[in-house]
Amino acid sequence: MSMERDPRPAAEAVYWLSAAVIRYTSQPRQLSLTGLSTLSALERRGAHRISELAALQGVAQPSMTVLVGSLEQAGFVARRPDPSDGRAVLVSLTAEGELFLGARRRAGAERLSELVGRLTPDELDALAAAVPALLRLRELQEEAMDSGSGAGPNTKVPASKAKRSA
Repeated sequence: MSMERDPRPAAEAVYWLSAAVIRYTSQPRQLSLTGLSTLSALERRGAHRISELAALQGVAQPSMTVLVGSLEQAGFVARRPDPSDGRAVLVSLTAEGELFLGARRRAGAERLSELVGRLTPDELDALAAAVPALLRLRELQEEAMDSGSGAGPNTKVPASKAKRSA
């Protein structure tokens, strides 16, 4: 008979670490977190209407319209007519947007590696052992975002959506 482990202490540690990492690796911040998340969503999911992006990011459509305008001015996204509805536009990530995301991720990882380099050998071993679980958490988070659940604090991802497909 096995006892279930309480995931909350690990979840709290990952949460606090992720918040600290965002603050530590995002300096200077060139875009808002919503802007970065929108670019990442376009990279992962492809072109979307502004209304769809607003729903994905949990913001009002007028706010997303302003954000997309800023991202477009920066050269990170482009708008084009939606072939299925001439009144709507699709927003897509540009090559410059892809380069920006890649450079930001590399810079963030480099900055974080400075801290990781300060860990003791035993702490490095423990962190290395946790990498598969951390990558799986990232997959689960992306699946939750892609399913539209957002996996907010009070959102449960249905088991059918949380299971890794074989």
